Amino acid sequence: MPYYRMVGEVPRKRHVQFRRPDGGLYAEELMGEEGFSSDSSLLYHRHLPTAILKSEAVEPTAATALTPNLPLSPRHFRTQDLPVNGDLVTGRGLLAGNADVRMSYVATETPSELYRNSMGDECVYIASGRVRFESTYGVIEAGEGDYVVIPTGTIHRWVPEGRVTAFTIEAAGHIRPPKRYLSKHGQFLEHAPYCERDLRGPQEPLIVEGEEVPVLVRTRGGLTRLVYRNHPFDVVGWDGCLYPFAFNINDFEPIVKLTHAPPPVHQTFEGPNFVICSFCPRPLDFHPEAIPIPYNHHNVDSDELMFYAGGDYTARRGSGIDVGSISLHPAGFTHGPQPGAVEAVIEAVRQGHSTTSELAVMVDTFRPLDLGPAALSVEDPAYAWTWAR
Repeated sequence: MPYYRMVGEVPRKRHVQFRRPDGGLYAEELMGEEGFSSDSSLLYHRHLPTAILKSEAVEPTAATALTPNLPLSPRHFRTQDLPVNGDLVTGRGLLAGNADVRMSYVATETPSELYRNSMGDECVYIASGRVRFESTYGVIEAGEGDYVVIPTGTIHRWVPEGRVTAFTIEAAGHIRPPKRYLSKHGQFLEHAPYCERDLRGPQEPLIVEGEEVPVLVRTRGGLTRLVYRNHPFDVVGWDGCLYPFAFNINDFEPIVKLTHAPPPVHQTFEGPNFVICSFCPRPLDFHPEAIPIPYNHHNVDSDELMFYAGGDYTARRGSGIDVGSISLHPAGFTHGPQPGAVEAVIEAVRQGHSTTSELAVMVDTFRPLDLGPAALSVEDPAYAWTWAR
């Protein structure tokens, strides 16, 4: 994260004695990235965060095998047809992935168990409903349109308020704001489409009593369930630049120009060999002869996966794409508006329409995406041929 926060009680200096009311010492836990050379936070526990009583391997509860996108084809998956299943961790239906990132969809009403992803950061987009995100850092209340970004190694759980649907992005590294939005010291620059004020972090500590508390841990070797002697939610205070935060897609400030701007203007976050973009309602391109719709394009170095979260995607009318759809346009395939969409939008502008209503989350990857079992179970087989109608 680009800026410092302090929550709860912390001593005046780092790594000095900080005593509990009973005279004992609070236990420090440094959460740090890249071997003590990047962002970190220092957490103060009432109990030892190292005290575990049991460790056991866990078999995955969902299918996780990936299939190459062969024969090469653009794809359309209908997440609306996936069942309510599991919780916001174990109920994820794998859509697509590679060595850098895995993307899933989940619909659930069930609280998750405590979970720690030690493989990489996660970005969870709440497509509908409301959920309470609880972690060792505190609580974030999240709802429709929120991205919740969770640093590697954060112990957390999700508590839905009724039915929640989410699009999840699991990285093999760290997810951060794009470097071009930040000063060399980490402050958001004036040209950035969002800033520090738009980010919501935990506001106060979360203390939960408990003993012999299980935590599901994901590592590169698989899943393990560790049993902690005391509940991990025992942090009385923390400070630093590494913590979970929420950012609502409606706080993204679209960048517009006279003629159609390419997807990098929508970039919101970056990860290892991928980017996350937010397509939000915005003014249409305003050159008097503009074609206010994406041109046919072939991103020769990337696959493009887009989750259609809301609004009306005029460029895709007639393709079968709807709210909840996911499209995959792989490298090796040129994609663009559906037949007739260009003239239809030009005519709409003549009739006085001046804004778009689209809302979508896009992930561009710089290595090919393989297909997950959940996606293949809800694929629209006719999509690839819709440009030829």
